[in-house]
Parts: sequence; structure tokens; C-alpha cells
Amino acid sequence: MKNLWQALKTYKKEAVLSPLFKLFEACMELLVPLVISHIVDNGIASGDKMYIVHGVLLLVAFGAAGLCFALIAQYFAAKAAVGTSAEMRSRLFKKLQSLSYEDIDGIGTSRMITLMTSDITQVQAGVNHTLRLLLRSPIIVVGAAVMAFFVDLYAALVFLILIPLLTIVIVAVMYATTPLYRKVQEKLDGVNLSVRENLQGVRVIRAFCREEKELAAFDGRNADLCAAQKRAGRISAITNPLTFCFVNLAVILLVFVGGLRVSVGALEQGDVIALYFYITIILTELVKLANCIYIVSKAVSADRRIEKVLDLPAEPDFYPAENGEEEIHDENAVSFDHVTFTYRDGGAPSLSDIDFKVKRGETVGILGGTGAGKSTLVNLIPRFYRAGTGTVRVNGVNADFIPKEKLRSLVAVVPQKTLIFQGTIRSNLLWGNGEATEEDLLRALKIAQAEDVLAAKGGLDGEIAQEGKNLSGGQRQRLAIARALVRNPQILILDDSSSALDYATDARLRAALKTLDCTTFIVSQRTASVRHADQIVVLEEGRIAGRGTHAELLKNCNLYREIDASQGGEEA
Repeated sequence: MKNLWQALKTYKKEAVLSPLFKLFEACMELLVPLVISHIVDNGIASGDKMYIVHGVLLLVAFGAAGLCFALIAQYFAAKAAVGTSAEMRSRLFKKLQSLSYEDIDGIGTSRMITLMTSDITQVQAGVNHTLRLLLRSPIIVVGAAVMAFFVDLYAALVFLILIPLLTIVIVAVMYATTPLYRKVQEKLDGVNLSVRENLQGVRVIRAFCREEKELAAFDGRNADLCAAQKRAGRISAITNPLTFCFVNLAVILLVFVGGLRVSVGALEQGDVIALYFYITIILTELVKLANCIYIVSKAVSADRRIEKVLDLPAEPDFYPAENGEEEIHDENAVSFDHVTFTYRDGGAPSLSDIDFKVKRGETVGILGGTGAGKSTLVNLIPRFYRAGTGTVRVNGVNADFIPKEKLRSLVAVVPQKTLIFQGTIRSNLLWGNGEATEEDLLRALKIAQAEDVLAAKGGLDGEIAQEGKNLSGGQRQRLAIARALVRNPQILILDDSSSALDYATDARLRAALKTLDCTTFIVSQRTASVRHADQIVVLEEGRIAGRGTHAELLKNCNLYREIDASQGGEEA
């Protein structure tokens, strides 16, 4: 819980003042039974009305003071809890931004959302209840027991039996429920995943009439979550009945012992009433404490899930040379030197013995079927993933040795899954270069063949809906390409980013890209998109099946000929 403590340090004053004012409130509450005892024994027994009035006024004063102390304590507890959760949420978001692609893949989007929302909310509630009740309740329980000894030593022995028994019950329940609540949060991840997939894929679901099956799948995950909550709830639910059972037995024992002590004149009636009040206070506080334990148990489970992510190492800025490895420079823009790569828990390598070089200013086509490793290959260039064996060099330098920010400033990537952000065309393009002029933006749009998008949306300040929902697939792809071009990169990677474009627009885009002074990687499954490249790398099951120009591959690569023929190319 070190990250939680670090976040709470910002609110040290509130974290101290809240329990302190709760202590003051507890003192007011513990004095009430003594005042009532004196009213009964000294006021009512003797018929002294002024004594009774003074006693009642003192009770009112204690009540008012306790109320003020409670309100102040609640304010400080709420401020500390909200501030701590905001700090934790900020730390978590910052950590997620710093993680490598492999770590992000391992965590999963649905779990990230659960961590940022539900888990943080659980931690906030846990901090609030800890500051207000987790310290107050034990203070009152122990204080009530101590005050009972001041009233009568023998009768107070009942408290010595009661408190250890109740402590054992509460600790046992917390120990049993903490791992169960962790499972509840994991089941919640599954529910969030189902909701997210259905919201993103609503068109596909309806197009394939899968509503009923998706409902059944969601009901299954929801039922699992419900069952996990019930398992944890069943154990938590026994706390209150057991608490009441022990306390009621203690009340019976107290009344019996108190009655015997009164009958022999060792104890007065008001003292018995005070002892009864103290045991009632203990009951009330233990019920509160049990509920607090329930909330804190969930908070502890949530915090452990958050800590696992916060403890993950951030993606290194660069990797120093190992085992005496030297920096070997060459004159190529990008080179792959016998590179092999395997995804974490991926089993077989996704890329095997990739070896080729790309000169500055060249256009390279990466061609292959689904799952051939095309996207994986280009993702190694900006070091989104690190090569397992072999070396990837950028501008002649091992990519591992180049600081992350410097390396990625050289590269602009248009990913396979196009993502446009809510805002305007201008705000989306400025992601590529925040200092770009309007002339730079218009030039990028022209090269990306997106001038018609600009006209349709009413200029650079035209509104873009969330995820670009008010754009067609081709419009989104062209805006994404323009965003990359605004960066004015040395290396441009287009990862199947023209798949939604018609052949005429695709041809105009490729011709415009030829005018750029950068090295371009075009990933595609269409030979028409790469046939004019300076070299084409054909991948099959993570290996290079052929490399050369379009004409050379038609002669020398059977796989390339088959792909070209299947698409109505020269060999059709």
C-alpha cells in the first residue's frame, strides 16, 4: 500500500485532524452515561430538580459539541479521501501512459477502465471510512470498557470477555473476505469488457443478429459477478448477527451481575444504567466497525490490484548496451539484422530471422496474409515492441540505444485501427505537431487526399464526433495520414491505412507520398498498393518469403505471384 500512503501524505493535516476530532467526539459520547448515572442517583433519587436540569443542560452541551466535532471530522476525512483518490487516479493514468505495449496488452482495456473507476472509488470509500470510523470505533470500544472499570470493577469484567471475542470475529471476517472481494473486482473486469465490446461493436452485432447471444453472454458474466458478490456477502453478513449475539449475551450477564451487586449495596442503580449504556455504545460501534471492515476489505482488494499496475516498471527511455555490445553504424534509414520477436505468452515467434535494409528516401512495401507479422514488423521500428534477438537500427544506430522520445520523433505511424479524437479537424492534426501553421495543415491534407473532407466539414474548425463517428472509414484514414504528415517525419509508417480508400484515391495518395523526402513503409494486403515501391518484403508466417521489386517478385516469389493473381494482377 506504499502508493496509497504516498498519495495520502499530501493530506497529512487532514488525515491527522479527522481522527483527532473523532476522538473529541468519542470523549463527549463516553461522558454521557456518567452524567445520566449521576442524574439518576443524585437527582432523581433525591428529587433535586435543579440537579436534573443542570445534568440535562450538560447532556445538551455534550451533544452539541459532539455534533460539531463530528462535522469537522467528516469534512477533513472527505477532503483527504477525495484528494487521495484523485492523486491515485492521476498516478495510475500516468503509469498507464508510461507502460510498454506489452504491459498494456497484458493488462487489457477493460481492466484499465475498472481500475480507473470502480477500484479507485473503492479506495476512496476505504480511506474515508478508515479516517472516520476505523480509528474512532476501537477508541470508543476501549474507552467504554475503561469507563466501565471506573464505574464498577467486577461488573466490568464482562467487557473483558466480550471485546476479545468480537475482535476475533471481525478480524476473521476481514481475513476471509479480502481475497473474495479481489475476485469480485476481477469479475467486474469481465462485465466491463462485455459492455465495452458491445458498445464498440453495436453495428456488427445488429448486422449479424447477435443481440440474443450477446445478451446471454452478458447475463453469464453478470451472473458470475453476482455469485462472487454473494459469496463475499454471505461471510460479511454473519458479522452483525454474531456481534449482536455476543453483545446481547453480555447484556444478560451484565444485568445479572449488576443486579447482584445492587442487592448487596455494592453498586447503585445509576451505575447499572451507565454500564448498560456503555455496553450499548460498544454494540453500536462494533456494528459500525463491522460495516467499516466490509468497506475497507473491498478497498484493500482494490488497492492491491492498483498496486500491481503501479509497481510495473515504466518503459525504459533506452536500453544500454549489454555484454560489451558496440554501437555499429551504417548509412541506412532502417535495417533489420536477423531479428526474431515473440509476444509475451505468445508461444511461437511472430517474426523469425528478419534481415533486410532500407535506404533513406526509399518506399518499402510490406505484403503478406493475415497474421503474417506485417504490423509486428513495423512496430519494432519505433520500439513499440523490443526485438527479442537481432538488431533493429534506425539511421544506423541500434534502436535500443536511442532515447524513446528522440526515436519516436523521427517516426510517424498511421496504425491499422484508425482513431480520430473528438474535437475539430485542426485539433486532430495538431497532434502531429502542436506548432504547425495553417499552411502546414492544409499541405498535409492535400497530400493525404483529404481536401474533400475539409470542404465537407466546413474547414479546419469543423467538428469531429467521438472516435470520428461522423466520418466515413476512408475519411478517418485520410485524416490520420494527414496527422502523421504534419509531423514531417523522417520515417513514415502506413500500417494498412488505405484499406478503406478506392483504387483511384489510393493511387493519387501513393503518387503524392512519392514527393515526400522521407522513408516510407506501406503495409498492405493489396499488391496494387505496393507494386511501385522501391522494394517489397513478402512475409509468410513471420518469415521473409521474398524480397525485391514488383517485377522481380513476379519472377522469383510464388507467394507474391499467387497474391497478385488472386487480386486480378498481371498474372491473373
